[in-house]
Amino acid sequence: MFHKEKDPKKFLSKEVKQDIGDVIAYTNALFDFALSESASDIHIEPSKDSINVRFRVSWDFVFIDRVSHEEYAKLISRLKIMANLRIDEKYRPQDGKIAYVSEEKGENCDIRVSILPVTDGEKVVMRMLRQDTSLLNLDKLDFLDVNLERIKASLESRYGIILVAGPTGSGKSTTLFSMLNYFDPLENNISTLEDPVEYNIPFINQSQIRPAIGFNFADGLRSLVRQDPDIIMVGEIRDKETATLAIEAALTGHLVLSTIHTNSAAGTIQRLINMGIEPFLITSSVKMIISQRLVRRLCPHCGASHRLSEGSLKDRVAEQLSGVVDDDLASVDFHKPVGCGECDDFGYKGRIGVHEVLVMEEALHPLILEKASAAEIDHKARELGMVAIVQDALIKSATGKTSIEEAMQLV
Repeated sequence: MFHKEKDPKKFLSKEVKQDIGDVIAYTNALFDFALSESASDIHIEPSKDSINVRFRVSWDFVFIDRVSHEEYAKLISRLKIMANLRIDEKYRPQDGKIAYVSEEKGENCDIRVSILPVTDGEKVVMRMLRQDTSLLNLDKLDFLDVNLERIKASLESRYGIILVAGPTGSGKSTTLFSMLNYFDPLENNISTLEDPVEYNIPFINQSQIRPAIGFNFADGLRSLVRQDPDIIMVGEIRDKETATLAIEAALTGHLVLSTIHTNSAAGTIQRLINMGIEPFLITSSVKMIISQRLVRRLCPHCGASHRLSEGSLKDRVAEQLSGVVDDDLASVDFHKPVGCGECDDFGYKGRIGVHEVLVMEEALHPLILEKASAAEIDHKARELGMVAIVQDALIKSATGKTSIEEAMQLV
């Protein structure tokens, strides 16, 4: 029913479908195709002449289908019904969730639906959240061995806060739930506050916050600490109130895991101070900060080794790896994309996490207490052995997991 097209011009030359057939069958086929292509998002975008459907795959877009506005009316009504949204509301944004069971793929997928009114109609973006909990494993998240050891060591401590930092779509939730999966929920009381609940994990007490009725992260956290928890997961620290309550929970003997939207591990400390958290509380409660991004994974079928020649790129790479890699860069094989049939000539297939793991060591405490800049904290953390995100990416380029171009975009 669907065919991929990488070239936008060829896609826009395709004939617009005037009949999508049975709307239920079309919707199910669209979801199944997205799952088979490992798409992270489905975009359905109105234009003047047609409705265009495209997938985001490994951060690139592939174009899928063009349908008429008349047929789209049926499709968006179907999507709104599945997501428990108002069919008659066309002028306000709406958010919902679809619990989809793929008979063809034999798997469950939660689909987060966002609808936004635009000039030519309503745009729909759907995030595909696959419910394969076997992927929630720290050993499968491509951490460097030294970082993986540090994370597992911090998880052995049953109090304090571990924060996962990064922008939207950087894989924070996957890392967070992989840390939760490190514990046996039958031997611990594990409770979560989420918005929305992304992975359903047996024997973990998961709560969906509902700000519309006054049940937010802060209110939920106040209730959770009365539930005799061992481990608490808060979906996101957004404000001073939630941060303060999380710190209080950590200081009273609980392990707290959460995410925060910042650009670096050192920047996370600055963010907490800017929220109004006292520096001495940060040094007392924060155990570790993991900052991460996603970069494209090189296609294993066509990625090629690549030696850096003299020039600005080599100098920039050498600067980033100073003190981390002792080898002469002239003898290091980095890698670059090529393109083949297995990756639709993109040169990449899937995505991979790159990380920096800041352990809250005592040597950092004076800087934090003095409210030093993020740059100063970052410099000291690197002296203490932290591998920065760009360094992690460059190491993974040297091992054939990503490309030198992807790594250098993080500088």
